Amino acid sequence: MSTARAIAPVSSAMPGEMVLDLRGLRTEFRGEGPPAVAVNDLSFTVRHGETLCIVGESGCGKSMTALSLLRLVPRPGGRIAAGTAMIGGRDLFTLSEPEMRAVRGGEIAMIFQEPMTSLNPVLTIGRQIAETVMVHENVPWSVCMERALAMLRAVRMPEPERRLHEYPHQLSGGMRQRVMIAMALACRPRLLLADEPTTALDVTIQAQILDLIRDLQEQTGTAVILITHDLGVVAEMADRVLVMYAGRKVEEAVVDELFDAPLHPYTRGLMAAMPHLGGVGAGRMRLAEIPGVVPALTDMPEGCPFAARCGRASAECRAAMPPLEERRPGHLVACWHSGESPDA
Repeated sequence: MSTARAIAPVSSAMPGEMVLDLRGLRTEFRGEGPPAVAVNDLSFTVRHGETLCIVGESGCGKSMTALSLLRLVPRPGGRIAAGTAMIGGRDLFTLSEPEMRAVRGGEIAMIFQEPMTSLNPVLTIGRQIAETVMVHENVPWSVCMERALAMLRAVRMPEPERRLHEYPHQLSGGMRQRVMIAMALACRPRLLLADEPTTALDVTIQAQILDLIRDLQEQTGTAVILITHDLGVVAEMADRVLVMYAGRKVEEAVVDELFDAPLHPYTRGLMAAMPHLGGVGAGRMRLAEIPGVVPALTDMPEGCPFAARCGRASAECRAAMPPLEERRPGHLVACWHSGESPDA
């Protein structure tokens, strides 16, 4: 089987076609006290061939958004309380479990942050990729193994014929992440979820993995949702950026506009905290930091959840949650003071 066949373009997809339309997602966890709302009223769209980056600090709801789309919210306690997720004319949140199993890996695939916890340690690499194909396509085992080998070649795995018969512990971290990408793209999904796929890798391997994802996306047209806290990765990979804070979307814009003119104080804080070439030294100011901590999900304030950490917060901010408004064409922000100068 050729490499071209292994990574054939997503079928029946047109450039710019809507792949995912998420509306009003609310994911919560219930215990003895008030529910912890991990994702609160989140909406966005992703189109064929587009990369949407979701950014924010740990605990803001990025990974839980991806798990919600796959209906893998941890139980007991966790549940999708509201929302619709339309893909291919179907709402993922209303599908039966057998129907959802066909979607996972088939129409939507995911690359997890730490591949060693996602790969089966007692199965060979080739078998794990081949089983993904067998679950979703009615083809003989020999064809599945041929696809597995072709996918390893597609992700530029060194000595793919040898790696096909090795186990996860025999591979480096970068190689294991290539295996995860091969598994995710083996069935040519319409949507790829990548949850911080380079966090555990050194910077050289990070760049290789990001280049690989981008190259394969250009060949297949797969839509990508890339979850990260690294704004350098965002600048390199994103078409659009969605900024989350405390489970909510606080800003969304095309990548160039977000970096050139961020409107939300939290986004500006993230930008200011980025290190720059030359570092901090003589004549240079120290890196900015965002004071305080994210509020507990079980004890959210009445108004804007960022108000306690925001130097521009007013009584209005503490009293009511600002609506998400389009301040510029395609640039959404939830802030009472987003129209003011950053120095106001």
